[in-house]
Amino acid sequence: MSAKKTTFKSITNWLHLWLGLASGIILIIVALTGSLLAFEAELEPVLFKHYHVVSPIGPRLSLDSVVTLAQNAYDGQKASRIIVHAEANRSVEVRVGTKGENNKGVKLVYVNPYNGQILYKGIYNKKFFQQVRSLHRFLLLGGTGKIITGISCVICFFLTISGLVLWWPANKNAIKQRFKIKWNASGKRLNWDLHAVTGFYISIFLLVVTFTGLMMSYDWLEDTILKLADGKQAKEAKVKSPSKGKEIKPGIYQDILQQTNQLYGGDGFVGFAVPSKPSQAITVTKERTDAITVSSDIAYFDAKNGSLIKVVPFEKLTLGAKIRKMVTPAHTGSLLGWPGKALALIVALFTASLPISGFLIWLGKRKKSKKQKHRHARLVRATA
Repeated sequence: MSAKKTTFKSITNWLHLWLGLASGIILIIVALTGSLLAFEAELEPVLFKHYHVVSPIGPRLSLDSVVTLAQNAYDGQKASRIIVHAEANRSVEVRVGTKGENNKGVKLVYVNPYNGQILYKGIYNKKFFQQVRSLHRFLLLGGTGKIITGISCVICFFLTISGLVLWWPANKNAIKQRFKIKWNASGKRLNWDLHAVTGFYISIFLLVVTFTGLMMSYDWLEDTILKLADGKQAKEAKVKSPSKGKEIKPGIYQDILQQTNQLYGGDGFVGFAVPSKPSQAITVTKERTDAITVSSDIAYFDAKNGSLIKVVPFEKLTLGAKIRKMVTPAHTGSLLGWPGKALALIVALFTASLPISGFLIWLGKRKKSKKQKHRHARLVRATA
């Protein structure tokens, strides 16, 4: 091996070691919370069944009645987000109040759509999975935590690439050994295999997770990717309501819900983004839960009379808009449905184990180095 290659690999090894040790605890926290968030949609109605699951007895109340009950739970504050699930036994989620930074000030209400019972009311950011998300993205430290996790994501991206460099053997004849774990080996060798071999197999998926994490952490990176895709700066669509006046048509939410389900078939939840100003359109998204891949169809409705303004199915979105829609599903694994989520769980758990196995490798080398120094010192004293 040439001196240049030796120097490059030595530097890579040194950076891989110390950056891994420096970011290990944060990577473990982010990986474990990420594994929980991958199954948020499945776990929440199980863990918090008392306000997610209802008995579908009798006819449903109109969506407008449900929204009014939720708003009245907080002194008539206006709804900003409404989520209606396709399943008959699910409650309706209504968020009320102004969003502010990081959804501060938003309240959350779950309503039984059959009898109007308020099943839960509280601060949106205090929800269990919102706390998990805050730990995952901000370490519960707000802006400071976002900086730390962003830097850790950069480090993880580098560790994945440098790990592949270190995984590649100097002797090409030994390449076969790098594809399998030697289960009957010594503890040190087994730990090395668990670190290096599993790291190799999850590296491609880890690169996807970390890169999408970087896009979510750094707006300039997301803007650059979307600009490259569309050839211009990607912006969220803002559609205005064409009708004049201040009067809002009675039954508008129920009417919009029916129109949306007629436009877009299949099972899935319907989410309303209600603007603070009636001059802007209500944005409704239908997220298909029966689709294998991402299916997020959009429609815009007049905020005063509920008339349809614009239809934007997922397949009609620009490439940049599609990428924007797919960043979070790719990060959580839901892009490919259940198989993708299962894969994301495996990758997250192995990722959480890598700092631990890496620390044990470093600890073993450190102990070995100390023993060699002591042995050398004894030899020097014996020959003196």
